[in-house]
Amino acid sequence: MTIIAHALSTAATSAETSPDASHLSKGGTFEEQGGAALFASVCAGCHQPDARGASGAGDYPALTQNKTLASADYLERLLLSGRRAMPPVGQMMSDQQIADVINYVRTHFGNAYDDAVSPADVQAARRQTGSAP
Repeated sequence: MTIIAHALSTAATSAETSPDASHLSKGGTFEEQGGAALFASVCAGCHQPDARGASGAGDYPALTQNKTLASADYLERLLLSGRRAMPPVGQMMSDQQIADVINYVRTHFGNAYDDAVSPADVQAARRQTGSAP
């Protein structure tokens, strides 16, 4: 038992002091700020860094020149409620973060939807979907 307790204590101490520990998520929320940072950290893993999507173990739609992005309401609901393999990642974001990532995707990757989403818009969508911040 003493050996196991020592091993667990050593592992916990090394995790706390590891230089890589600062890159680990604390869970529950995303700390990134700004649409580009959120896209890179949260969205690009599935939709790819160039937003061209991917197929394989799952099907991740391209966000490049994507006509469904014309509806900011659709994106708000998608981020807050999820759909199919898309988890409700918006439940781990603030209203500002959701607005930022929606506005970023809608104005990059060949998309030119310039009617910006505000945090107040996201807050209203939260009430409609029943999603807590």
